[in-house]
Amino acid sequence: MARAPYQVLVIPYRFQSGELLVAVFSRSNGNVWQFIAGGGEDREDPLSAAKREAHEEAGIRDGSWLALDSKASIPRGHFKGAEHWRSDIFVIPEHSFAVAVEGDVFAISWEHDQYKWVPALVAPRMLTFDSNRVALWELTERLKK
Repeated sequence: MARAPYQVLVIPYRFQSGELLVAVFSRSNGNVWQFIAGGGEDREDPLSAAKREAHEEAGIRDGSWLALDSKASIPRGHFKGAEHWRSDIFVIPEHSFAVAVEGDVFAISWEHDQYKWVPALVAPRMLTFDSNRVALWELTERLKK
C-alpha cells in the first residue's frame, strides 16, 4: 500500500463523573506523548484512515466520531514513503478527529508502550505536539456547546 500525502489525528475521549477524559499515548520509540496518529493509505479518505488507525493502534472498533476543524501542516520529511509523493508536495495536512469510546481499556499496538486516561485540562501539559493541543482545545469547546 502507498502512503497518501496526509496525516490523521484521533482523540479518544469519554466522560467519567461528568469530567472529560482523553487518552494520551506514549510512543515506543521516544519520549513523546500524543493522541493516535497515522497516515492515509492509497485512496482512503481521512475519516476512514482515522478509523483504521484507531483500530490498529488502540483496538477501537466502535464509537461516536466527530470531525474537527483543526488542521496542521507537517513537513514531508517526517514521513516514510514521502519519496513517492509528487515533488511539489512540501507539507502535508493533518486532519483531526475525536471518538467517544465506552470503557477504559485499549489493546495498544507496538507503536506505543503505554497510554493514560487523563483529564482534558491536564493533557495539554503532557502532549508533545502543538497540533494535538489545538485539536484538544477545539474538542473541549465543541463539547461545551
